[in-house]
This record gives sequence, structure tokens and C-alpha cells, in this order.
Amino acid sequence: MRRRSFPMLWVRVRVENGSAGVLLAGPLAIPVVLGRAGIRANKFEGDGATPRGQYRLVRLWWRADRQRRPQTLLPARRITRELAWCEDSTDRRYNRPFQRSAQESGDRLWRNDHVYDLVIELDHNQRPRVARRGSAVFIHVARPNRSPTAGCIALGHAELRRLLDKLSPGTRITIGL
Repeated sequence: MRRRSFPMLWVRVRVENGSAGVLLAGPLAIPVVLGRAGIRANKFEGDGATPRGQYRLVRLWWRADRQRRPQTLLPARRITRELAWCEDSTDRRYNRPFQRSAQESGDRLWRNDHVYDLVIELDHNQRPRVARRGSAVFIHVARPNRSPTAGCIALGHAELRRLLDKLSPGTRITIGL
């Protein structure tokens, strides 16, 4: 039997705290953490804002050494020790995953904390990729203290695992609209 996925997710900011919000998915209302600068329409690299707009869910990245592959209809890839995300807007690999050598910079996806144990890649600034318009915008696990992100959307590990079962490549996420 084919699982039904959510066609749309919505993220709304909480008025009293610009870096806190709620993700609406079908009947679910899940508390989320947003970028330290809240939601902005004019996102740029390093501004700490979560980009306003509508995006596709590209794929799930997960730490196979910490958990089994989650149930999801999204394409999934394992996070390896060398995997990083290019945040250098002058690099041809900007806003793409790459295999990082010890001397290369980039946002390492293999982390000691659990923030990137589950990562959903959004298609923000991917087609076309525009230098300095923001990279590595993900849905990922929130820090235990639920502190703001650098521009991603973060939620509890259990909530993210439960949500994954209802996500597919056809699911869209609307942020702040």
C-alpha cells in the first residue's frame, strides 16, 4: 500500500520571538527554531536569516552510524566523515555537497553533536545558484537548548523522524508567506 505524503508544509514565525516558529503539516503543529535573524525575503550568505519563499524538499541526509535509515519517500543519502557543504560563493561547488579534504573549508555534515543526524536539503538557491544568496538551508535537528540556527529550520529529533514518514519529493515547504 502506498503511503500518503503531505503535499505542503508551512512555516510561520512566532510574533513574540522572530527565531521561533511553528511548522504546520496536515493536522500537526510542530514548534521549530529558525535563523537568528528570523525570516527574510532577501536572504544572503551569513545573514542568519531563514529564507522566505516556497521550496522543494530535495533529499534526506542521515548518519547511518547513529540510526537506521528513516522511513521516507524522499531520496536518501548517508552522511560520511568527509561530506561537507560548500559555503564559499567563489567556488564552483557553491551550495552543493562535496567530499572535503582535511585542509578544505565547508560546513561539515559529520558532527559530534546530533544537529545533523537528520538533514533535509531544501532547493533554496539551487537553480540557478547565485553567489552570496545563501547556502546550506536545511531542515535539521534542533540543539537541546533550542537556540537559533544560522538560517535553517530545526525541530526535535522525534518530531523530525515522525514527519519524514509523510514527506516525498512532491512535498513543498512554504516559509513565511
